[in-house]
Amino acid sequence: MENSIIKLLQQVRLKKPLVHNITNMVVMNTTANALLAVGASPVMVHSPAEVREVVDLAQALVINIGTLGEDTAEAMLVATEHANNIGRPWVLDPVGAGISAFRNDVLSNLLDLKPTVIRGNASEIMTLCNFNRANTKGVDSTSDSKDALQFGKSLQEQTGSIICISGAVDYILSEQHTIEVHNGIPLMTQVTGLGCSATALIGAFLGVTDHYFEAAVAGVSILSLVGELAGRTATGPGTLQLNMYDELYKLDATIIQANLKIKQYAH
Repeated sequence: MENSIIKLLQQVRLKKPLVHNITNMVVMNTTANALLAVGASPVMVHSPAEVREVVDLAQALVINIGTLGEDTAEAMLVATEHANNIGRPWVLDPVGAGISAFRNDVLSNLLDLKPTVIRGNASEIMTLCNFNRANTKGVDSTSDSKDALQFGKSLQEQTGSIICISGAVDYILSEQHTIEVHNGIPLMTQVTGLGCSATALIGAFLGVTDHYFEAAVAGVSILSLVGELAGRTATGPGTLQLNMYDELYKLDATIIQANLKIKQYAH
């Protein structure tokens, strides 16, 4: 799997895929910088009047519902339906799943459109299985990623999507395989938007391959890896975030082979 991740990183830097992000206002700058640092090209277009045209231009679509509104909800549904119609891969980040009926309704509609990949924390993935608001505390997880594994498997069966569960250990689930990623550090939870950055990176890798499971693994594992590397010199959450951009920018095959910690299981 390491070799596949290395090849995908090389493809992103060679092709510079355009990644269309309909994302939240808190993380827009963070995710745009992460995409630039890895070698992709971000575009943030949220108007329902123009998202179809931008989906046409982009190689992948990222949907992040963090700061959801009626206009952005409409744009997300229009964009994802069009992405499906033209065969464009898209990834859903269900930020804050369960905190309101409105959010749950939008998520239910998005799930009906069968995301290529779904990435969330444990509480978000658990909530998507039954929309139980007791599973969530705002946008933070109240559960460990391992606790969400069975929910993730159920969600994968329901949607056919690749499921990514972020936590102390990250899990990526397909119908045939499970990947565990053992990189990352606790300080990453003190920086807003790093999970959202992982989602955006998944979008970048989706834009250069038809092997969507490998793209999901690449996005999740690279974000966790650069967080761990950045933590070696960071003095707090501020320098951690800045260092992560630099680690993304200079990431190469040698660094990945020396530091990536993943395990793969066949079902």
